[in-house]
Amino acid sequence: MRPSEKDIAQKFDEVFEPGDSFFLFDDLPVLPANYQVETVVQCLQMVCEKVAHIPITENILPLNETNWEEMYSLVSRVFPGYYLPGTPVMGDYFGIFKEGELVSMAGERLRMDGLTEISAVVTHPDHVGRKYAQQLVTYLDHKNLHNGIIPFLHTGSGNERAIKIYELLGYKKRRIIPVTKIKRVLAG
Repeated sequence: MRPSEKDIAQKFDEVFEPGDSFFLFDDLPVLPANYQVETVVQCLQMVCEKVAHIPITENILPLNETNWEEMYSLVSRVFPGYYLPGTPVMGDYFGIFKEGELVSMAGERLRMDGLTEISAVVTHPDHVGRKYAQQLVTYLDHKNLHNGIIPFLHTGSGNERAIKIYELLGYKKRRIIPVTKIKRVLAG
């Protein structure tokens, strides 16, 4: 039995303030009147069950609270709106620095028994093409697969460049998932 619009509104209103935005993965319920769809992205979910043999030639460093502002700035520059300042509390994040500046990063966001989502895979536009993101994803894949955890990730279904790179890293296409960004627009 699907929840009613009133039940959804009550649950949403307990969590979100007017002006807050959030994402829903998969089927979109009937939204209450005080919520509006901002965007819908068709994401390709990909899963990695086998370690790729990609050489790691860069110095990959763990990121912590002292890096959070720089992490947020980097992701927001490339993918604004998909990463929040507190996201790093959800998993381990790693980065590559050049001349003291964070130029590429990747980490873990969602975790479930035996699964972890690889997320915030991003490289500063001035450093694209140097295989930094490939090395970071490979590093995270090795870490997780070694511990019996299967990594998965999401990318835009039309992002052919990223899809080909992830396939090179051992990822297989699983399914398309609509991801809807929703905003609370009025007090409930």
